[in-house]
Amino acid sequence: MKEINLTTKIRVYLIDECTDVEKKLIEAAKLATKDAYVPYSNFSVGAALLLGNGEIVTGNNQENAAYPSGLCAERTAVFFANANYPDQNIEAIAVAAHYKGEFTKDVITPCGACRQVLLEVENRYKKPMKILLYGGNDEVYQLDSIKELLPLSFGEEML
Repeated sequence: MKEINLTTKIRVYLIDECTDVEKKLIEAAKLATKDAYVPYSNFSVGAALLLGNGEIVTGNNQENAAYPSGLCAERTAVFFANANYPDQNIEAIAVAAHYKGEFTKDVITPCGACRQVLLEVENRYKKPMKILLYGGNDEVYQLDSIKELLPLSFGEEML
């Protein structure tokens, strides 16, 4: 039998240690939580993307009474960016969550479906994107690529 060990490198720091651009991106993600449509879960998620041209676009989660019909914040933002800025890669994504009046104490991570979509974006533009995950205690997790969150991923090379 053979064993494979996978490791993920996550940098953890306080928001005060972020660059000005990272702070702006995180603030945009936090602000995006305010307009999420979440009448069922009351769990608002905001995502902000830094595009290759310097533009920041945001998205938030959109719920539906037929639960599979909703969409996560990360995919809302990515699909908007790809539809409106198809020639721009995504340099970085910031994600924040808000629940019943407060930002979540701990960072939240993208769901599996969002991880797969983010991986497709990295593969499409052949460039990794920085991942910034915000927690309400002003802690930020930084990863260098979605591949850190989705090891052994499925991609076009498997088709």
